[in-house]
Amino acid sequence: MRALIQRVERAEVRSSGESVSSIGIGLVVLVGVGRGDDEATADALARRIVELRIFRDEAGKTNRSILDVAGGALVVSQFTLFADTSRGRRPGFTSAAPPEVAEPLYKRLAARLSEAGVEPVGMGVFGAEMAVELVNDGPFTLWLDTAAR
Repeated sequence: MRALIQRVERAEVRSSGESVSSIGIGLVVLVGVGRGDDEATADALARRIVELRIFRDEAGKTNRSILDVAGGALVVSQFTLFADTSRGRRPGFTSAAPPEVAEPLYKRLAARLSEAGVEPVGMGVFGAEMAVELVNDGPFTLWLDTAAR
């Protein structure tokens, strides 16, 4: 699995012109599921996200986790994180898991964040066209790839 994580002051996702979910301080987590990913992969990625110390403490150091700041998470499925741009001008997506595999793992990741104490956990609409609006805090953006562990 791959996740592009952005520390935010606030964020919202809309689909078909309607607000689907929003958070205040927290993380936007764009999630891509790859072929071969499984439940253990989703669980491990959720743990990594919860344990990251990327929020400022009183001294301005990135020393607090999402739980420490009582932040929320907005989790959005993003199969394009598995784009192959090595040939031609049109990206290929054969490394992305098919929807019937990806959707349950995407939902599992969000559920594990919630179970760990992240509140609220909002989600996008799997497979839908969405508009994601956010105010990046920092900016602070990280790339997590479970294959790189």
